[in-house]
Amino acid sequence: QVQPVESGGGSVQAGGSLTLSCAASVYRYRSYCMGWFRQDPGKEREGVAAINSDGSTTYADSVKGRFTISLDNGENTLYLLMNSLKPEDTAMYYCAARAMTKACPLSGSVNYYWGQGTQVTVSS
Repeated sequence: QVQPVESGGGSVQAGGSLTLSCAASVYRYRSYCMGWFRQDPGKEREGVAAINSDGSTTYADSVKGRFTISLDNGENTLYLLMNSLKPEDTAMYYCAARAMTKACPLSGSVNYYWGQGTQVTVSS
């Protein structure tokens, strides 16, 4: 069973940084994808960043140059380093994982295992 568990959310002023972490038992598979999505109440879910077992990454245009996704295979942990945060980054952030595939779509109807979410609030 692949069940992501997030941590690391919180409140920060604009321009600040936060790092999110996610543990998921997906690393035992040869191919996998892990990513971060976010959703603010009243808005659609948005794909933020993803990385696969080859280390290939993809980012939403809105976070390119500010966010960095990475995997620590030794700790079986996914990270999202968020720099230069903006108020519009405020949302519930969800970790997502897929096994037996290297495809990491950030949009569309895709089957992922989802974490419970961690809140990120950026004040101006």
